[in-house]
Amino acid sequence: MTRVVLVDDHQMFRTGVKAELGDAVEIVGEAGDVEEAVSVIRATKPDVVLLDVHLPGGGGVEVLRRLHGMVPCRFLALSVSDAAEDVIGVVRGGARGYVTKTISGPELTDAIARVAEGDAVFSPRLAGFVLDAFAATDVPAVDPELDRLTQREREVLRLIARGYAYKEIARELFISVKTVETHVSSVLRKLQLSNRHELSRWAAARRLV
Repeated sequence: MTRVVLVDDHQMFRTGVKAELGDAVEIVGEAGDVEEAVSVIRATKPDVVLLDVHLPGGGGVEVLRRLHGMVPCRFLALSVSDAAEDVIGVVRGGARGYVTKTISGPELTDAIARVAEGDAVFSPRLAGFVLDAFAATDVPAVDPELDRLTQREREVLRLIARGYAYKEIARELFISVKTVETHVSSVLRKLQLSNRHELSRWAAARRLV
């Protein structure tokens, strides 16, 4: 049975993933931030790490950086984000695959098994990002304005730009509607935009949607 460590900063999401996976894998550890993830992975030496991209302490890329060459396990990114820069970042960091949190339980079980066997697992859309990046064409450039936003603000920005309502964003990210409103206000202020329509156009122009 494939031994798995689950890394995500939302306890409720980790509980849901464990329920979806059932007895198909053995969950040997969990972590909610970078420090905890590095410690648990070193201690348990799993076959596969399910790794969220956005984590307190530096994100999934930091986990990959700190464990590079130290633990013989494979990493499968599991994130709400399907943005090109997030996908490319973790793949360059050493992840063997990237799936989004809309994936079903059986699909995730299959993805874990394939990564454990050495395969690379991506959806067609995400695979396209990776191919573009490593062909050195059409790679998203560093954006100073985007860099002003926190990781959570970027997640909220993308969902707003896709037309999600505040309640839907709150449910998707496991946060309160009030917190969503706070993040949206912060994003609008930092980007000097006035409303959701302008924000959507800003995101579309940068191909973040």
